[in-house]
Amino acid sequence: MTVQKATTEQMRKDALQIRNDVFVKEQHVDPELEWDEFDDDPETTMFVDYDQDHTPLATGRFRIVHGYGKVERICAQKVARGKGSGRKIMEAIEAEAKKRGVSKLKLGAQVTAIPFYEKLGYEVCSDIFMDAGIEHKEMQKQI
Repeated sequence: MTVQKATTEQMRKDALQIRNDVFVKEQHVDPELEWDEFDDDPETTMFVDYDQDHTPLATGRFRIVHGYGKVERICAQKVARGKGSGRKIMEAIEAEAKKRGVSKLKLGAQVTAIPFYEKLGYEVCSDIFMDAGIEHKEMQKQI
């Protein structure tokens, strides 16, 4: 398997489970902050990376906001980190953005994840801000 658009209810559940495991359980993000109206918005596209036995490894969310692509909720299960799942999610999101005519992407990166995004060509474009009690910086990329 590889990265799939979350087009079924089970795939959406897989995406939300990964986010629950990483953000809520591991990083202690308040569930009230993690879940929002965009999770149920038909304009939001979620992606899930699966391994060969169909275990969900990583997820990410993509929306178009004011003419640019907003990359959100990128995370990978512990077992998948450093093995390419996050990169595959980002590549799928960039391909979707291009397909939909978007040439600029923005994301709010946890400060600890900035090197990951920089390797993918994203550049920091803000000072540190707090989101869910975690330091972030905004990043962007022209595609």
